[in-house]
Amino acid sequence: MTFLKGDFILLNYSAKVKETGEVFDTTFEETAKKEQLYKEGEVYETKLIVVGEGWVLKPLDEALLKMKLGKSQTIEIPPEKAFGQREPEKIKRVPLKHLMSKGKNPTIGMRVEYNGKMAIVRSIGAGRVLLDFNPPLAGKTLIYEAIVEKKIKIKKEKIEALIHRRIPEADQTKFGISLKGNELAINMPENTFYIEGIQIAKRGIAMDIQRLIDGILRIDFIETFRSPEKTEKAKKNGT
Repeated sequence: MTFLKGDFILLNYSAKVKETGEVFDTTFEETAKKEQLYKEGEVYETKLIVVGEGWVLKPLDEALLKMKLGKSQTIEIPPEKAFGQREPEKIKRVPLKHLMSKGKNPTIGMRVEYNGKMAIVRSIGAGRVLLDFNPPLAGKTLIYEAIVEKKIKIKKEKIEALIHRRIPEADQTKFGISLKGNELAINMPENTFYIEGIQIAKRGIAMDIQRLIDGILRIDFIETFRSPEKTEKAKKNGT
C-alpha cells in the first residue's frame, strides 16, 4: 500500500543531523529522554499527517507518497531542501550591554531575541556577543527514520485525529462526535473548557475539518456544564 495526497496517516519518526548524528526531533518519548530533548508536558506519540498538506518538510511529505504501511524508511534531505545554507551576513556582533539592559544574561548556545528576531549566542568576549540569526539547522543535511504506523480511513476517526492535533493534552476518545448529513456536533469534555487558547484551538479544528473532510458545512462545539452533585450521583448509579 502506498499513499495519495489527502490521506490521513499516523507517522513515527526520529530526525538527526547527518554530519554530527545529533537527534533534533522525535515522536518517541524514550528517544527524547535519551537524547536530552524531552520537554515536560509535551506529548510524544505518532504524529498525524495529511499527505501533501505541508505539515512536514516538503521532501519528507513527498517521500510519504512512496512509503508503505508499517515499513521503515530513511529519507535524506540536503540543506537546500531543508533550512537552506548558512549565510555569513546573518552572523552579527552586538554589544553585551544591549542584551543585559533587557534582563538577558547570555550564555553560549542560548537562544535570544534581538530586534524582533531569534538568534543563537555563538561566543562572548570583550563586551560583545556574537549572534547567529541563521536557522539552527541551516547548512545541515537531515536524516529522517520514519514509519507509517496507520492509515486512517473512517471519517469519525479522522475528525478525532484533527481534534487531537489541536488539543493533544485531551483524550480524543472523550469528545462526543455526532455527524448528521453535513452537520457536525462536537461535545467537549469538561476538562477542556478552561484550557489556555481553547477558542483558538476550536477555530483551528473547524477550519481543518471543513478543508480536509468533504461534505461538512456546519460545526457546533457543545459545552455542557453539569451540577457536581448530580454528576457524582449519576456515577454512583452507573448512569
